[in-house]
Amino acid sequence: MKKILSLFAILAMASAVYAAEYPDISIKELKTAIEGKKVVLIDANGTESWQGGHIPGALDFEANSEKLAKALPQDKDALIVAYCGGPKCMAYQAAAKAARKLGYTNVKHLSAGISGWKEAGEKTEKGS
Repeated sequence: MKKILSLFAILAMASAVYAAEYPDISIKELKTAIEGKKVVLIDANGTESWQGGHIPGALDFEANSEKLAKALPQDKDALIVAYCGGPKCMAYQAAAKAARKLGYTNVKHLSAGISGWKEAGEKTEKGS
């Protein structure tokens, strides 16, 4: 029993450390940043999903991963928000890591994802 409890404690600490690597941003905070034109969004759901509907202005990570450096702003302190399907989706990590690797220091995660965005009644746009 002690081993099981120890394992759960280690897993909880590891997930907390990983989550802190990319702090969460709420839908409300994100909306404020979008309205102020102070964020670049990266949708990590894949091109098919992005074409079906994404947060307005979001980049399709799958289609832009090779040219992400050109798609992101020159300001390395700019707010970059990566998201994927929802709270249990981990696909956002590839986009967040790619932004970090390019030197961006203010990378956050919309853990609600596209599913939470839609559930909140927020608008999406279709890709072309």
